[in-house]
Amino acid sequence: MTLTWPVVLAVLCGAALHAGWNALVKSAGDKTVDTALVHFLGAGVALPFALWVGLPRPESWPFIAGSLFIHIGYYTALAGAYQHGELGLTYPIMRGFAPLLVALGSATVVGESPSAAAWIGILGITLGVTLVGLAHPGEALHHGKALAFAFANAAIIATYTFVDGLGVRTEVAVGGEVMRYVLWLFVLDGFPYPLLVLLRRGPQGRRDIWAYARQRWPLAAIGGTASIGSYAIALWAMTRAPVASVAALRETSVLFATVLGTWMLKERFGWQRAIGTVVIVGGVMALRLA
Repeated sequence: MTLTWPVVLAVLCGAALHAGWNALVKSAGDKTVDTALVHFLGAGVALPFALWVGLPRPESWPFIAGSLFIHIGYYTALAGAYQHGELGLTYPIMRGFAPLLVALGSATVVGESPSAAAWIGILGITLGVTLVGLAHPGEALHHGKALAFAFANAAIIATYTFVDGLGVRTEVAVGGEVMRYVLWLFVLDGFPYPLLVLLRRGPQGRRDIWAYARQRWPLAAIGGTASIGSYAIALWAMTRAPVASVAALRETSVLFATVLGTWMLKERFGWQRAIGTVVIVGGVMALRLA
């Protein structure tokens, strides 16, 4: 499997979609509820299409079940990270270090050893994402619990990346379709986190959630659709290119999110993010030439 320019461009488009719904969450008054809404309404968007395309092959269901179980850990760690630290601190760590872990484990898990050029690209994207996303790196040392949850979630992200990468490859290998795997994964994954959010709030908190949801649901539905498209592109790419390379490319979403934040939320870009952008672009080029 090789990383061709069409695959690179497709994954970068998927990263932009991922950044879009994350920017939506970042602009929200209640980020936890918005994240839950995106997943729940994403499941609602996916359901009619999932019924239309049909069920995945039986060989794929163990991977879907495993991914759903792992995602419960993901949501728990995500909530912990956001409880003890800001989005700007924890998100870059979670998304930036996950592809590095995927690269370290790819030889053992999927039998793919990144080349020297691919390693340069993966390390470049990891460093660039950290520079772009982590606006105040000195503050990180004072948030031990947030860091613990963020690094734990990076490992969880790497784990479900492997499971879904193998799962979608299995689906295709036995004559199935990528979208069957993706759509049913989103349908079934759309309920655990929203239920967790509802259970963590008291009666008044639940009433506040419903009032908030009535205002935000159109945007959340758009975000859920973007989330489906983003992950569908990533899993499709994993059937045509090395998992580690696709995982690294996907995390350029942090760069797209920063650009959207600068444009929509009037956040400061700064020299650190400019350097990180150059490093990410260099990493992408190295991956393509690997």
